Amino acid sequence: MYAVKSGVLVWFWRAAPWQAWVAVGGVLAGMVVRVGRAAGGGGMDNAIVVRAARVWLDGGSPYADPHFLYLPSAVLAAVPEVLVPAGVLRYLAPAVVVGALLVGWASALRLYGIPWRSRFAVLGLGGLALGFAPFGHLVQLGNWTVVSAAALPLALLLAHRGRWTGAGAVVGAAVAVKPLLVPVLLLFVLARRGRALAVTVLVPAVASVLAALAMPDPAGFFTRTLPFLLSGDDAFVRLYEASPAAVLPRLGVPQAVASAVGLAGAGGGVWCAWRRWRCGDGGPARLAEVAVLLMLSAFLVSRPSYDHYLLVVVPLLLAGVVVAGAPARSPWFWLALVPQVPGFVWPWLESGERRAFKDAVTLCLLAVTAAVRCARRASVTVDTADPRPAGESAVPVSRPAF
Repeated sequence: MYAVKSGVLVWFWRAAPWQAWVAVGGVLAGMVVRVGRAAGGGGMDNAIVVRAARVWLDGGSPYADPHFLYLPSAVLAAVPEVLVPAGVLRYLAPAVVVGALLVGWASALRLYGIPWRSRFAVLGLGGLALGFAPFGHLVQLGNWTVVSAAALPLALLLAHRGRWTGAGAVVGAAVAVKPLLVPVLLLFVLARRGRALAVTVLVPAVASVLAALAMPDPAGFFTRTLPFLLSGDDAFVRLYEASPAAVLPRLGVPQAVASAVGLAGAGGGVWCAWRRWRCGDGGPARLAEVAVLLMLSAFLVSRPSYDHYLLVVVPLLLAGVVVAGAPARSPWFWLALVPQVPGFVWPWLESGERRAFKDAVTLCLLAVTAAVRCARRASVTVDTADPRPAGESAVPVSRPAF
């Protein structure tokens, strides 16, 4: 646990009163009930996956729907939802999404040694639920991005404790459901964890091959989904994308220039992540910051790239505020979150088709903030870096004060 000296900060570290947890629990329960009453199938995006599984059970190809953008293994994961009565699923799906987000937040807290029952924990959760619009959007949509939002902090926690193979299995299982965490494979490469990398690749590969063999269109992901993604998806999906390659053309920038901007940003982010890893400080901040920067870099070029993808990285960044020099200690981090405050009126950007502009601002500011902080930390500590992988230091690593 990080050393806490300030009286104010000690207050944040102490156990939160039960009334605070009841209040936050009421907010989360209200989200579940509201989504359950408004949306069938547990949310629009979850309904797409459930519909694909139902088509497969009826003998059809799940890839007949161009908006089914998942690996074949995701179809098998959705089968249990097909068997659940519709009246139950409409409430069960958002409840599972909320539960997975809680797992991700709890894992991010434990990665930094923050007590689960602390005031920081309950206030951070309340802030995400009430003050960060993508949280509510993810619950409303029931998008399977939530699996990655829970898996990444859990995998980093396992890796920090020296259980790299387990971390690889968690990331691999998440990729099998939705290939959002593929950029994290580079973290295993940087850490020289070949066994963990192999597990990460084999879990979704084996699951997808077995699932594909049971489908009428085994190569559907490669013949239908990949071309759909590589072509920039369709006009409807493009309205909600937040990557520069999708947003800048809507402002009149040529597509080639917009793609180049995204690629340049992603390349710079990966370079800063590599520099940050070479610091070798051995603490949880290095793992979290490198993983976050790899994901943000991917979001700059991925098609599609939505606002709820930010739930994969923002809780990790928020929990990292306990570390001196962390991205969350930069004022730019908090400015990046301002466009995501629910209820804040943005002229001409309030319609769902235009909120991608706000999401792009948040994404780009977070990526730049994380990259600059990582590069700055690398320039300060590279001369004293410990070359051994995280978790193999001969003596306990001293942790900076709060």
